[in-house]
Amino acid sequence: MTVNDDVFTDWKNREEIAESMIPIIGRLHREKDVTVLLHSRSLVNKSVVSILKTHRFARQIAGEELSVTETFPFLQALTALDLGPSQIDIGMLAATYRADSRGLSVEEFTAKAVIGATGENKLERRDGQDVVLYGFGRIGRLVARLLIEKASGNGLRLKAIVVRNGGGDDLVKRASLLRRDSIHGQFQGTIVVDEANNKIIANGNEITVIYSNDPSEVDYTEYGIKDAILIDNTGRWRDREGLSKHLRPGIAKVVLTAPGKGDVPNIVHGVNHDTIKPDEQIISCASCTTNAIVPPLKAMEDEYGVLRGHVETVHSFTNDQNLLDNYHKADRRGRSAPLNMVITETGAASAVAKALPDLKAKISGSSIRVPVPDVSIAILNLQLKRETNREEVLDYLRDVSLTSPLKRQIDFIDSPDAVSSDFIGSRHASIVDAGATKVDGDNAILYLWYDNEFGYSCQVVRVVRYISGVEYPTFPHPAV
Repeated sequence: MTVNDDVFTDWKNREEIAESMIPIIGRLHREKDVTVLLHSRSLVNKSVVSILKTHRFARQIAGEELSVTETFPFLQALTALDLGPSQIDIGMLAATYRADSRGLSVEEFTAKAVIGATGENKLERRDGQDVVLYGFGRIGRLVARLLIEKASGNGLRLKAIVVRNGGGDDLVKRASLLRRDSIHGQFQGTIVVDEANNKIIANGNEITVIYSNDPSEVDYTEYGIKDAILIDNTGRWRDREGLSKHLRPGIAKVVLTAPGKGDVPNIVHGVNHDTIKPDEQIISCASCTTNAIVPPLKAMEDEYGVLRGHVETVHSFTNDQNLLDNYHKADRRGRSAPLNMVITETGAASAVAKALPDLKAKISGSSIRVPVPDVSIAILNLQLKRETNREEVLDYLRDVSLTSPLKRQIDFIDSPDAVSSDFIGSRHASIVDAGATKVDGDNAILYLWYDNEFGYSCQVVRVVRYISGVEYPTFPHPAV
């Protein structure tokens, strides 16, 4: 047998193992509300090749080998446990098992590592949480995809979408926009339009489309909706007074997918979501750029301290701009978005203070819109409180992306050919580009990619899960 034959045989063996993993992952998700992760990346509803690629990527950023042959025994061990709702990272289980010196079997180690999710310690599955989308634009449709994708596991149920009636075939057209997306591709599943009952049925989820021109016109209880979380993705109302209009019969809390004004809390999941008060009815998920810069900024502040900084965002164009030159109330945004680089303002720097009130460093910011439809990059230029070097910073940020509480927010890539389109569909708020990072003494310049549509939508759903009580703990804990 040749070397090439050996490599191909190994690939086929790993394919077979990955195929065996899929039904186990599916059963744990459906029957026990357990989400299986690999270094913070969900393996639920993933194909054989996707599972193998996720293992490959984890191996790349961890700097050491990781294969399905190593993680599969831990997945098998989970099936013998009395698990409750949780997230279990088999990549972390494999990594921590390597470093463990107790001589335990895989089964014994796994049982101890996830003991907080088993037996008397486990959480009970709770009733589903009703969710309403107010608006159905770019963010609204991506949040809808995520809610539908997770409906079988985490208890969030998209019950209704509120939009203005666009006239003939409105329901069909909105369903079509959910089904097909020029950037993010086809919807993963089936969509049926029930025009007689004004419903879109997506992967078995019945979603009522409610037509309304104003929040005060809707009584959600008429549609069987109760104690729902309403996600306003229109951006039309951004202060407490305006957003309070949504607190109608059937609606318990309101989440804004734009920076909040006044005393509306601006939340970046992973950084300050645990500051949300239980009785708070209105919160904001800040902006996509704020979500991209705040987690790495916190990471750098925690390790090195930050004296001052500047963020320059190179941002994809958005619906707020014009396709062709036309009047716009804001400076420069009236010029053609797909034909120009457009200097504009960003509120992300000033929003840092709301998400990181303990950070005393002054952060300034500016932005340039460029002719790409999705994925942006933030260049974070920091003066640190102590000197360091490039290797130390990269080792630290790589570790943050793998093992820290920010691992779902911060990703890490070290590729000589990475470009913006590579990050379409990223579920992280921010991706550190190792190859572009610059460090000179107390000055560090980080290049942070982010999918300003999908990555941000993932952050929104994480906040919704948290305030609804269905953001389950992740195992193993770092100290296992």
